[in-house]
Amino acid sequence: MAPTLLSKLKDKSLFIEQCFVDGQWTPARSGKTFNVENPAINEVLGTCPECSKEDTETAIAAAAQAFESFRTTTARSRARLLRKWYNLMVENAEDLSLLITLENGKVLGEARGEVAYAASFLEWFSEEAPRTYGDTIPATNPGNQIVTIKEPVGVCALVTPWNFPAAMITRKVGAALAAGCTVVIKSPAETPFTANALAELAHRAGIPKGVINVITTDKNIVEVGHTLTSSPLVRKVSFTGSTNIGKLLMRQCAEITLKKISLELGGNAPFIVFDDADINAAVQGALISKFRSSGQTCVCANRIFVQDAVYDRFAEKLAAHVRDKFAVGDSLISSEVTHGPLIHDRAVAKVHEHVTDAVAKGARILAGGQKVPELGPNYFQPTVLAAMTCDMKLATEETFGPVAGLFRFKTEQEVVRLANNTDMGLAAYIFTKDNQKAWRTAKGLEVGMVGLNTGLISDAAAPFGGIKSSGLGREGSKYGIDEYLTVKMITIGGLDTPV
Repeated sequence: MAPTLLSKLKDKSLFIEQCFVDGQWTPARSGKTFNVENPAINEVLGTCPECSKEDTETAIAAAAQAFESFRTTTARSRARLLRKWYNLMVENAEDLSLLITLENGKVLGEARGEVAYAASFLEWFSEEAPRTYGDTIPATNPGNQIVTIKEPVGVCALVTPWNFPAAMITRKVGAALAAGCTVVIKSPAETPFTANALAELAHRAGIPKGVINVITTDKNIVEVGHTLTSSPLVRKVSFTGSTNIGKLLMRQCAEITLKKISLELGGNAPFIVFDDADINAAVQGALISKFRSSGQTCVCANRIFVQDAVYDRFAEKLAAHVRDKFAVGDSLISSEVTHGPLIHDRAVAKVHEHVTDAVAKGARILAGGQKVPELGPNYFQPTVLAAMTCDMKLATEETFGPVAGLFRFKTEQEVVRLANNTDMGLAAYIFTKDNQKAWRTAKGLEVGMVGLNTGLISDAAAPFGGIKSSGLGREGSKYGIDEYLTVKMITIGGLDTPV
């Protein structure tokens, strides 16, 4: 364990360098491990097991065995377990936040926000567990009665990303457990320690062995992924990550078996500012949407469209805030830091490529635009670019970094066309004081989620998900638990037989 971690964690037993299978912390069968680094200082935090196909099959078998009894527990009992887990997350919020900052790099304040957000899913689904109602349906035959009940789908494989290492786990696991499913989590190689800490808190909450299993891998990710998608014991796969990997997993889910699947994939979110908008509010919305987690969110604004009449004013205000108010660095060293490192140098290379491409094609840098090598290889300045055009890479690719590219538009019809000119359809943002225009634009955008006069749309109560190549299904909200349930129809006959 790194000295920094030792000195700052209140409960050092939450730092765990193993995987969690059938209620036990265990190494990989091979004994192999991989390093996990702090992206802020490129320091090795610790190691985790390099799990294989055999390790994954053991975890799946444990989940399948646990499912036989867990599926019969009452909804109220599952609700109480989730609530206990929620309470333990709240009690250990500071340690969880520190783990996120150390392995993900996001500033401590944002990490605290993520922990609160992550815990809210456990609270939400603890309340949804008893509300998986069925229906009674009038039958055509007068002697029959049709009823439906909802049943847990079975063992679920959950593949989660590094950018929200706590919230993306609880958003899936909370719904799965509320439904009566058991899970195998493949945690991200970049941020496995947050997942392990959550599993430990779940164990302390009394969640039975085998119900939650966590496997870790780096180099064996293809082998582990295929094991999860091909196993006949796994009945559902939920994945958050890139569109390319999502498509691969979807194909694999139909190669040997046919599994229920939900996918939360890439985005290319338009952020639209009409000339009648409250410009200060729009700037604040853009700052939140674009630069939260240093732009490493799937719903962050990727293309910022500003109407001609307010373009220059918006650009000036946004760039001034980025130049004057943002500070890049390690938030564990300085409380003045507002933005931490990107996850690794490959992320920095992509951001730098997008900025370089835009400038070469005529864009102007209003703020930032440079790497920060004196801080380390994973830092890039929050950046604002003006004079963007649709032939630039940033217009068609998800940057996943702290770069705000500003595009001009003239009319409502034009901006809707430009916004929809992508295969992605996750989120969009609209700023206007005209309710009719807001509604028309929201209806016209080909996305799964719209923020009207807000740059923050994430909420446990809100259905999260996209359309087109941004994925399938919804997470969170009352709809999220349905992803882990199947509907069984029962027809009762002979009801018109005389007594």
